[in-house]
Amino acid sequence: MAHFYLRDDLEPADAGVGSTVELSGDEGRHAVTVSRLRVGESVAIGNGRGLVVTGEITSTGPRQLSIVVERMTVSEPRRPQIALAQALAKGDRDERAVQAATELGVDEIIPWSASRSVSRWDGPKAERGRERWSTIVREASKQSLRPVVPTVQPITSTRELERLAGERRVLVLDPEADVALSALALDERDLVLVVGPEGGVSDAELASLAAAGAEAVRLGPEVLRTSTAGPAALALVNARLGRW
Repeated sequence: MAHFYLRDDLEPADAGVGSTVELSGDEGRHAVTVSRLRVGESVAIGNGRGLVVTGEITSTGPRQLSIVVERMTVSEPRRPQIALAQALAKGDRDERAVQAATELGVDEIIPWSASRSVSRWDGPKAERGRERWSTIVREASKQSLRPVVPTVQPITSTRELERLAGERRVLVLDPEADVALSALALDERDLVLVVGPEGGVSDAELASLAAAGAEAVRLGPEVLRTSTAGPAALALVNARLGRW
């Protein structure tokens, strides 16, 4: 399926086989004016929470299209869940990490204000930053045909990551760690992959996270940029868990 769009209010009761589903607003406009979809072409429409319907376009307008549903699927959340705690970084490096992680199947994005983060989300900027990342996640989900769009959490402190270490298995990427991620035994516990900014995770943060139960792991001999470390770790974990 080459064309996938999102309609947040779509529900299974309204999307059975043979029913008509309409796509309007910005998504509908993009479909008919940018992608230039026409009657007879096949389209998938999802709600971002697992429901996806597919069918042929039966009508179009300036900002909308309609399909008759030929197939409906509902995907359940995968277990274990994998979150990326991505430190804020300068430029667009953190955004590139978020985009790639979404395409690679991450389930949750946690923006992290690390001690060495140059970029800061203070005051109103915090919500704007979250909205920006949410937009990136949404578009990357559509590009990669993901039935479930990852959630983007509010900006998170190191103290809050310590709390998460009491609830999930938190793995902090550290090029100097003794344990390789490839050698780590994985189980059914939900995972949080923690990636530092350009300057890395500070010694104080490593110590406080370890005291809370987090584990430091390394990827390999190379030191990766903050934009590539998370996606690389996610790819490895996907293979280890049998997702790929």
